[in-house]
Amino acid sequence: MKNYSIYLVMWIGLFFSSCEEFVEVSIPDDRITSETVFNSEVTANSAVQGIYNQLFSLAFSSGRQNSVTVLSGLSADNLEATVTTESLVEFEQNEIFVGNSSNLSLWSSAYNVIYMANAVLEGLENSSDNISNASRAQLRGEALFIRSFSYFYLVNLYGAVPLVLTTAYSSNADLERTNRNEVYEHMIIDLNEAADLLEEEYQNEERLRANRFAVLSLLARVYLYTENWEMAEQISTRVIEAPVYRLNSNLNDVFLSNNEEAIWQISPLNGGSTRSNTNEGDYFIMLSNRANVALTQDLLDIFKPTDSRLSQWIGSFSSNETTYYFPYKYKIKNAVGEASEYSTVLRLAEQYLIRSEARAHQNRISQAIADLNRIRQRANLGAIQETELDGGQMQLLDSIKLERRRELFTEWGHRWLDLKRWELASQLLSDKKEAWQPGDVLYPIPEEEIRKNYNLTQNDGY
Repeated sequence: MKNYSIYLVMWIGLFFSSCEEFVEVSIPDDRITSETVFNSEVTANSAVQGIYNQLFSLAFSSGRQNSVTVLSGLSADNLEATVTTESLVEFEQNEIFVGNSSNLSLWSSAYNVIYMANAVLEGLENSSDNISNASRAQLRGEALFIRSFSYFYLVNLYGAVPLVLTTAYSSNADLERTNRNEVYEHMIIDLNEAADLLEEEYQNEERLRANRFAVLSLLARVYLYTENWEMAEQISTRVIEAPVYRLNSNLNDVFLSNNEEAIWQISPLNGGSTRSNTNEGDYFIMLSNRANVALTQDLLDIFKPTDSRLSQWIGSFSSNETTYYFPYKYKIKNAVGEASEYSTVLRLAEQYLIRSEARAHQNRISQAIADLNRIRQRANLGAIQETELDGGQMQLLDSIKLERRRELFTEWGHRWLDLKRWELASQLLSDKKEAWQPGDVLYPIPEEEIRKNYNLTQNDGY
């Protein structure tokens, strides 16, 4: 794994520089040591804010070409490449070479976030009494949440991964891969602690830093993925019943900044640019030119003509007698000034779908249908009646799977991860991807990382 030297620039938070070999670098005059950072509530808070800032720019969380949103969308059946860029085509064809640069960016940027979170946790552990217990709890809870969020994607994209819990290069450099279940167990421990540490209220009335409900939203997802149906239902219910959230009746409001459906968002204003548009809006929207990726016909075909998401979340662009369809959840491609849209990471609709699926698996059919219908009716689809489900539980689960694809397309890799956890990837993708093999459900460990760490093993098939 890439190794990072950590410094804090006082007015922008954390700044990290990557290097091929671990080296000691003298600290510039305008930067301060980690010991000094965690001697003050102001600078400690800036350090955590710096991680959120980095989430807008780092590859895996950026929403741009090397993000989990784009690459996983190509790996599944929601996105197709409109260019011959090799790194993208490999993901679309599920023929990813171990030297793929996009895959390396995905892996290393996720570990970059983990390194930053570990640095905060260690800094707080060794901090002075100048930081109050309340601030210490808040910052620790946020760092635990961010670390778990990064591990959620690593373990789902790569399987067993090194569990890095410190910033110590000497111990991290030759870590072996930790099995998937153990990583999940560690995430659950961290998220439960974070939920206890964080308050329900947002800081500064913006939904940009994790509160208790953001933590619980991720925890509900983790329980769903680990098939703990009872806990997935219980935790998602806590989020759904929180008075601060509600489903937007207007689909065009779902991705606006600080809207009532949003649980956690990333602001483009924290990315250090003068532009105030989201990366997703800039990357996906086609105005005068086609984008590098477009929606597949396979995705378009699952929408009924009356589905409001078809008209409001999907746009089209014609060029040389070819029509391309693109995600239009974000409406602004390029803007400066105030940001009217934030990149939405966690939102209430997913919690209804989590609870619906968890209830269906417990054979609580009527309650599962009620949750599913909240999403369907918002999209102008008719309510499902229990009497219509001749196939009972299995038919209901199929309806939930379909609704997840319609609702969450091109958001944070949901479709790709869903196909894998449902063990449907080979069944559904083998006919769509000419070179599909069962081992393609996991991405390869980047060749560069294996070359640096002799204890890292490669996934099967690579």
